[in-house]
Amino acid sequence: MAKTDPYAALRFKEFKVFLLLRFFLVFGWTMQFIVIEWEVYSLTKDPLSLGIIGLMEIIPAFTMALFAGHIVDQNEKRNLLAKCIAAFSLISLGLFLLTWPKVIEGWSTKIILYSIYALVFFGGFLRSFFGPTIFSLVALIVPKKAYPNAATWNSSTWQMAAVLGPAFGGFAIGWIGVHWSLCIIFGLVILSLLILLQIKPKPILNPKIGEPVMQSLKEGVRFVFKTKAILGALTLDMIAVLFGGAIALLPVFAQDILKVGSEGFGVLRAAPAVGAFITMLITAYIPISKNAGMKLLAAVFGFGVCIIVFGLSSIFWISVVALFFSGVTDGVSMVVRQTILQLKTPDNMRGRVSSVNSMFVGSSNELGAFESGLTAKLMGTVTAVVFGGTMTLITVVTTALVSPSFRKLDLTKDMEAHEKD
Repeated sequence: MAKTDPYAALRFKEFKVFLLLRFFLVFGWTMQFIVIEWEVYSLTKDPLSLGIIGLMEIIPAFTMALFAGHIVDQNEKRNLLAKCIAAFSLISLGLFLLTWPKVIEGWSTKIILYSIYALVFFGGFLRSFFGPTIFSLVALIVPKKAYPNAATWNSSTWQMAAVLGPAFGGFAIGWIGVHWSLCIIFGLVILSLLILLQIKPKPILNPKIGEPVMQSLKEGVRFVFKTKAILGALTLDMIAVLFGGAIALLPVFAQDILKVGSEGFGVLRAAPAVGAFITMLITAYIPISKNAGMKLLAAVFGFGVCIIVFGLSSIFWISVVALFFSGVTDGVSMVVRQTILQLKTPDNMRGRVSSVNSMFVGSSNELGAFESGLTAKLMGTVTAVVFGGTMTLITVVTTALVSPSFRKLDLTKDMEAHEKD
């Protein structure tokens, strides 16, 4: 096997432009999410309201996912992404106006809250398009032999933005307030749109343009369920994220349990992303394709342990360390999953396969947020987090016992095949 070039994908100019727009877009998106979380909990002081945020996003994201994948596979990717970002800027502008005293003067808390939920719902609709469009666009910017490396750098950029976005958001709430924090987010979204225009439109590789929608959707779902490596990775990660959704309850921990304020909230929110980012930088130099199945199982098991430690901790630095290592283990999971998807998905089905991925994994983040908010309401915040971590451990052990083929999953041959391509 040839020596791995850790900078293979970065040697393509448009990919570097793509990473820049990806950074600003994710920075703004993740910053916006925690600012909304903070504002909603400040308005209600009810952990279930945090779960409702997740529910409002998952309903449109999940129900539209397959249709979005079909649309992505039928259309030019650069221009479609530009339309998505432009629509996202309207959401950011709307949230900015909803926190402007001059605009909402005389509004009741309930009206403000429902308006925020409505914009989050619209954001969930857009999110169903973002994932498939970005996943498909990357494959058109770099050659096949650079796919694994591009997946690593793409995920690393996402994590870097997910580190800085929440951290900056937490500090910005304390420095300039929620309103002007949302103004910064609006500016970042517009900046990402301008950067995207530096990438040229790409050809549509799908030979079945005009294919009936239902036939197209069935083909995408059938492919995922036939490809056991993809199905196993998505299922395992979905269950882990669903039951390990402690992140949604961080405002409760920051304000009521650890009592560290908005700055501490920013640190807690960024800690997992720091761990994941460091992990993915390392995997750019040391690929983890060998024994990928066992590494994925071990990573998700470690994630569950970290969530339990975080839930039981009442000391700030222990909570930060636990979240950091939850990010380390989640980083391994993300790299393995993205590499499987890039290596095993045909070009003409990338939109649909990525949509199924978003239904399994992406939507489970919001569903996990709702599950965490609901269980926290029913059994208490700490108990809910520990319960989620325990269910994650049970899932990993069950998967390892009932699926020997997944334990033996190895991506080395797939990597070698693409390097020769």
